[in-house]
Amino acid sequence: MPEILFNAQCPPASLQLEATAFNRQQIQEQYDSLGNAAQIAFAGRSNVGKSSLINALAQRKQLAKTSSSPGKTRSVNFYRVIPDGFVLTDLPGYGYAQCSKEEQRRWSKLIEEYLESCSSLRGLALLLDCRLPPQASDRALAAFAQARRIRILPVLTKADKCRRREIDARMSEWSVLLGGQKPVPVSSKDGTGMLMLWKMLRNLASS
Repeated sequence: MPEILFNAQCPPASLQLEATAFNRQQIQEQYDSLGNAAQIAFAGRSNVGKSSLINALAQRKQLAKTSSSPGKTRSVNFYRVIPDGFVLTDLPGYGYAQCSKEEQRRWSKLIEEYLESCSSLRGLALLLDCRLPPQASDRALAAFAQARRIRILPVLTKADKCRRREIDARMSEWSVLLGGQKPVPVSSKDGTGMLMLWKMLRNLASS
């Protein structure tokens, strides 16, 4: 697949960590602090590469903490996009089998509460592992968002690890599940798809 020279072609923007929230009260406090700034939620399975993607978008290595162990993000992190002004909201990773059932339920509840209560939410960037067929937890979150009429921006991560026919297969599978909407393949490693992702995020934030 064609590669994009990320540093050379990505529209100029940076991410600034505004706040971190661990419960519903703290999330509500951030709503008040952020005012009417448009928000786009980032959500995905705990090993989908969400933190790496955020770092790639920011062109910074350690803005979002990455780890070799899944489930690193256990809070809701708010990143302001500079100079655009909208906010990328990093939600806890889900589907991590090695954490307790109670903790899984807590993370799931936090995600649901955010998606249902954020009045300035413009959409959900649903991160999907390009190497895997649609997973039950991903389908469940997509259905949750669709039922609440939350716009979904599907993103296939780790595209550098897949051949073109694998990417096409994932795009076709998710297109059927999402009513014809095709995911955008991206790679945090080589920058593939970043220019398109920034464009789609900006369009979503301004809609």
